[in-house]
Amino acid sequence: MSDFEGIRALVTGGASGIGRATAELLAERGAQVAVLDLDPSPVDKPLLAYRADVTDDASVREAVAAAVADLGGLDVLVNNAGTGAQGTVEDNSDDDWHRVYDVNVVGMVRTTRACLPHLRASAHASIVNTCSIAATAGLPQRALYSATKGAVYALTLAMAADHVREGIRVNCVNPGTVDTPWVGRLLDAAPDPAAERAALQARQPTGRLVGADEVAGAIAYLASPLSGATTGTSLAVDGGMQGLRLRPVTR
Repeated sequence: MSDFEGIRALVTGGASGIGRATAELLAERGAQVAVLDLDPSPVDKPLLAYRADVTDDASVREAVAAAVADLGGLDVLVNNAGTGAQGTVEDNSDDDWHRVYDVNVVGMVRTTRACLPHLRASAHASIVNTCSIAATAGLPQRALYSATKGAVYALTLAMAADHVREGIRVNCVNPGTVDTPWVGRLLDAAPDPAAERAALQARQPTGRLVGADEVAGAIAYLASPLSGATTGTSLAVDGGMQGLRLRPVTR
């Protein structure tokens, strides 16, 4: 497929997980792709790689400027960099709350702010934010994480309204539990990793975790010029977790 021929894209958090799957898919479909990450060393050609810390405005602006110069412009921004958190509202300190918000929410603001002048010059400008099912469904032990993703969902709608008349589309994807390195670390830290994985799988109607490549496919759709009439939309990639209410399996 070549629906991204001539498209220049930037993906944050693009060295692993959903970000890497997205960057590789966009490149396969014809885009020139730059990856921003705290550790871009795993990134291979033809992807371009730049070190950036989304909690540091100067770092973001420097990396975006370098990437856009090398790409020769910018058409697509995928705001994917993020971090996780576990616990109820009692379990995370003020420092934890500030840190996770700084990455998951303000990090998107910093990157978008640096990219907007370049996106305004594009005929196919699109921003896709990686949100989460946690923004719209109450999940146990995810108070801080859910709060940040709720903010990302609201931010997506506000950005879509602010920039639609500039020709910039803004959407988000809401993945369920994705089989990523972060989830892998959570499982490794659990008292019974196999039982914890089974529990995560069981809460999704499909009975399995979501693949990073499946989320990447949804991001690619929202980023593509083929979805030019789509803005202010969230696309669930959650195995039916949000919308389906199945009867318990009886044996």
